[in-house]
Amino acid sequence: MKPLTIILLTILLSVTNAAAEEVTIAIAANFTDVARILAKRFEQQTGHATRISYGSTGKLYSQIEHGAPFEVFLAADRARPQKAEKEGLAVTGSGFVYARGKLVLWSLKESLFEQGERYLNEGDFHHLALANPKTAPYGLAAQQVMQHLGILERTRPRLVRGDSIAQTFQFVATGNAEAGFVALAQIKAWPGENGSLWEIPESYYAPIDQAAVLLNKGRDNPAAYAFLDFLKSGEAKQVIQTYGYGVE
Repeated sequence: MKPLTIILLTILLSVTNAAAEEVTIAIAANFTDVARILAKRFEQQTGHATRISYGSTGKLYSQIEHGAPFEVFLAADRARPQKAEKEGLAVTGSGFVYARGKLVLWSLKESLFEQGERYLNEGDFHHLALANPKTAPYGLAAQQVMQHLGILERTRPRLVRGDSIAQTFQFVATGNAEAGFVALAQIKAWPGENGSLWEIPESYYAPIDQAAVLLNKGRDNPAAYAFLDFLKSGEAKQVIQTYGYGVE
């Protein structure tokens, strides 16, 4: 290779590396599978890197309140991103809904139920899993479904609560709970048997509008802005829809 070519390549690589940044993102557990795909595409297209932490929305928000170095927050609700803006933890006006989640009742067992509503009303189970309603929006939605059906109080002794929707899914996938309330996106990503599934009418629970927001720690990071822009793109929305979410 000629010396001039080597010099030009060195300059090009230096410019590319100088422009590339890393963005640190907190993402709600239900969005894990989609986020991994989106992060990979984002990195390939922009040269930026991502560092992602997954967890329940409530616990992630608590970490943000206590100074965790997150620059972007993808919650499973609107409330906490709005709260972050109100409390001065996020850039005012930067929040937007990136997905609308859908709740399902799922069991690893084939033919356990054909009508999920009847199954819940009959109560023929020892353990029913849901995420903690206090920290996980999908858990709150599950609680709303049971209230709508009038079974919450008599079902309460048999409820098994996961710290996040990811842990809740594991309770069902490992057979530690006969059935559980999980995100439709998790079923879309599940490589195992279909099991039994009831897509719960969205009128049974409050909309699970999942919002993203630019946190103050990412205010000066071009990669943070680039990631949020990518999340709004047609390409990203197509991936999000593939996993069963609604998009605006």
